[in-house]
Amino acid sequence: MPFVAEPKSAATGGKKSSGTGVREVLPRKGLLYQEDGAPLALCRPKLLPLKSVTLEKLEAMQAAAQEKSKEQRLRQQQDLNASSEGRF
Repeated sequence: MPFVAEPKSAATGGKKSSGTGVREVLPRKGLLYQEDGAPLALCRPKLLPLKSVTLEKLEAMQAAAQEKSKEQRLRQQQDLNASSEGRF
């Protein structure tokens, strides 16, 4: 961005003068660069969880479903064993 100065009347506190201020000059050839000299601000590193909350909930749901499935299989085997023992 080119530098644009305020007119002299505003810069001098409202006094009127015969000048028009600083004239804006743009190059006719080549490139115009402007460097931003903002310093880098270092901040504390943020610790991120290895697993998201959603992933932890999903894993808990899967573990509960596996436990339920295991219990049902054990019940079925116990029922089969009880019914087969009663036949003989």
